[in-house]
Amino acid sequence: MDTATNKPPASTSSAALSDADSDIYRRIAVQDVKSLLSHEHGLALSEAAARLQSIGPNALIERPAVPVWRKLLTQFSELVVGILIAAAIISGLMGEWIDAVAILAIVVLNGVLGFFQEQKAERAMAALRKLTVPLCKVVREGRVQQIAARTLVPGDLIELEAGDQVPADARLLRTFGVRAQEAALTGESKPVAKSADIVLPTETPLAECRNMVFMGTELAAGKASAVVTATGMHTELGHIARMLATSEPELTPLQRRLKELGQLLVVTCLAIVAVIFTLQLARGGDPLEVALLAISLAVAAVPEGLPAVVTLVLAIGLQRMAKCHALVRKLASVETLGSVTVICADKTGTLTRNEMTARVVVAGDQIYRVTGVGYAPVGQVVSATSLVEALAGPTDGKESADHVPCDAIMAIDLRQLLTCALYCNNARLVSTAGEWKIVGDPTEGALLVLAAKGGCTADPNLRVVHEIPFDSQRKAMSVATDNGQVATIYCKGALEVVLEKCDREFCRGEAVPLDARRCQEILKYQAELAARAMRMLAFAYREAPEVVEGTYQERGLVFLGLVGMTDPVREEARGAIDRCRRAGIRSIMITGDHPSTAQAVAEELALIEAGQRVITGQELDALSDAQLEAELPRLAVFSRVRAEHKLAIVKAWRARGEVVAMTGDGVNDAPAIKAAHVGIAMGLSGTDVTKEASDIILTDDNFASIVNAIEEGRGIYDNIQKFVRYLLTCNSGEVLFMFFAAVFGWPSPLTAVQILWINLITDGLPALALGLEPPGPDIMHRPPRPVRETLITRALGLQIFWQGLLIATVTLIVFELTYSGTRQHLEAARTAAFCVLALSQLFFSFTCRSQRYTLPELGVTSNRYLFIAIAASLVLQVGVVAVPGIQGLFDATDLSPQQWAVVLFVSLMPVTIVESLKLLVTYKKKGPRGDMHQGVSKSEAKAR
Repeated sequence: MDTATNKPPASTSSAALSDADSDIYRRIAVQDVKSLLSHEHGLALSEAAARLQSIGPNALIERPAVPVWRKLLTQFSELVVGILIAAAIISGLMGEWIDAVAILAIVVLNGVLGFFQEQKAERAMAALRKLTVPLCKVVREGRVQQIAARTLVPGDLIELEAGDQVPADARLLRTFGVRAQEAALTGESKPVAKSADIVLPTETPLAECRNMVFMGTELAAGKASAVVTATGMHTELGHIARMLATSEPELTPLQRRLKELGQLLVVTCLAIVAVIFTLQLARGGDPLEVALLAISLAVAAVPEGLPAVVTLVLAIGLQRMAKCHALVRKLASVETLGSVTVICADKTGTLTRNEMTARVVVAGDQIYRVTGVGYAPVGQVVSATSLVEALAGPTDGKESADHVPCDAIMAIDLRQLLTCALYCNNARLVSTAGEWKIVGDPTEGALLVLAAKGGCTADPNLRVVHEIPFDSQRKAMSVATDNGQVATIYCKGALEVVLEKCDREFCRGEAVPLDARRCQEILKYQAELAARAMRMLAFAYREAPEVVEGTYQERGLVFLGLVGMTDPVREEARGAIDRCRRAGIRSIMITGDHPSTAQAVAEELALIEAGQRVITGQELDALSDAQLEAELPRLAVFSRVRAEHKLAIVKAWRARGEVVAMTGDGVNDAPAIKAAHVGIAMGLSGTDVTKEASDIILTDDNFASIVNAIEEGRGIYDNIQKFVRYLLTCNSGEVLFMFFAAVFGWPSPLTAVQILWINLITDGLPALALGLEPPGPDIMHRPPRPVRETLITRALGLQIFWQGLLIATVTLIVFELTYSGTRQHLEAARTAAFCVLALSQLFFSFTCRSQRYTLPELGVTSNRYLFIAIAASLVLQVGVVAVPGIQGLFDATDLSPQQWAVVLFVSLMPVTIVESLKLLVTYKKKGPRGDMHQGVSKSEAKAR
């Protein structure tokens, strides 16, 4: 840029704007900004790519990456690992080279495995972050397109509307009622009015830059177009980011509880290990050998790899949720998903397809039927004698010969309504490779298609000069147009709102008085259409409207008529609601539509049950908080609601002790989404404000995806419980085995190297594979998990203890039978116990797959990762015992075929006993005909 001439870079330049240069735009008028831009239709794609290459991505500085070597070293920073390394060094100095090398090799191998686990988790989380990158609307080569905000460059033309987060610092070029929420940048809580026509001096404070918008702020109201003046670290937010210190990532409640559990286990295990150390030393054991044994047992007893496995399982689970169209922004929400008891769902786009199609038009005293489906402008607008006839005719666009297109019958009334629908509209109808799509709001898109079917096209001499954007409070939108001779205001919105603004009706080409009787007739049309689950919009206009302080007034309008549109329900939503019901989750519909429309959709989805009803926002206003809370069980549908109603509904459910998930897409949904336990934003239609307030973003805006996310969330939590149960059971089995051997006065039944090896092959791959278990067959047939339930419940704790005792007992039996009190049998007894303890833990992982279903019911290979992990670990275990060159490193000896048979038989006993108890419990729960009293049957479990 040439700062001497105050000109921005030419379109062929890829130089970055300096901080001083970006101030130029606020000092010059809009027409001068436009004249300086050599790309009034947006940057060329090649130029944008060149600038991105030169300037860099539109992103703030991220936390510096930790070097790989430092990540690897952290695997060896634990105190017990350091002690173990020191002990190995001492062993080497004393001539015990085999023990020293074996211990160091296992420590290094364990550290490397932990390192690769963490690396995989980080890559998985990074992939998820790429999926959740913010998007923005930009004009390039004359076309509006949606791109990742990080690819914006100075000079880009961007489009903004209420609810959007501003993606970069930008000079406003065109504004319609814009107010920006800049509290994040300036600390000013009140939204700031913005105008493109203001010219400011260079010294203007940031909070008073009314012709600029800034990265990280939000549009609270209105719409605007602007040119990007600064990106990334060159923005005002970037200046602040330079001054901020990086912060450590916050742990989720689950990760904090696991950390606390780990600390408790360390204390408990060290106490038990100290007892074992004292007993073995008192019986004359070699101090160095006993010390190595105690340290090794402490290392094996504490599941030091638990945090890494949890992180990896969460990351992989979140990727599975992403494939189900649910992007998780906050890890804590994964835990909460399993406890959700109420889903408050928006109707449009979530329970319905959000593919609006106009079906009926009422203009003047004439009713019209619209043919054709979808967004392709193929079809006709034909006259009908009644609403019944209009709704009963074909919709495929094919008409019989006796139907006359509407432009030959009372065309003037219809054309005026279609003109209003065409101009009071921010959507765009585009065709790509023969496929028609809508860019913008689907409802407004349906109106564009309707106008095209009616033969209404834009007048090149008519331009929009002012807009009053849609607002959830007003439930209306207006635009003012000017053709150089007369200004006209066009308005569309909810019927009752638009009627209040009208005193006349356009009928047979002229404006006639609109009396109360006629208003009642029009409202009857609404009731009849709403009963058929149709959405309605009313239209009005006025030539030469009043203008007060630059704002066109929405009063004294002429009513043009209404349009009835259908938005078909999602077929998968009906099944999803039924799944929720079986899972103990209640589904609630919240919508701004007419009560009759909402009830018709709810009945079609089987969402309303006996004794439940629809309530309107007006009725909600008459209820106190206590009354609403008491009435909630009888309410299934909330219609004609505003933002404050949605927030009140969420708070009322929370007050009843329910765990609430709330979905939404608009700015008015953001407060309720933030107040819910799990806030869910729509990825396709959602605003940036809503997405920022949410915990989860749906990439397909589908209610069924919410239910799938809940199933995956329950599955992730279950899997964490599964491998925690497995790790603690196995580790407690090792500790109890060593403890009772010391109490019985036996020589140490395992060496330090053997303990470390068992810990390596049992706590690694099998535990991780359990974390990849698919959701259980009954996971959506059981009630939500209590939100305050601990990870290790009392029942699970007792289960871990007795099953760990079972593993310890069978290992003690084999050791005693082989040892027989004879010193020369000690090596063989240790080898047998070494194999039983390892194999019994590996086989035990099969039973940890489910608390209820047996291995045959689930299928041995249904979790192929676990099958592969166990097979690989078995090969390694047999190898260190049977291969001559290796067995010496692990203080092992050859076992006879008979001994191997005993080892295998005894190792299978713990899993066999636990699986048999599952069958016994299942048998007791069966009814007289063998049917399960609860959950799913055995045949259904296999089918699923």
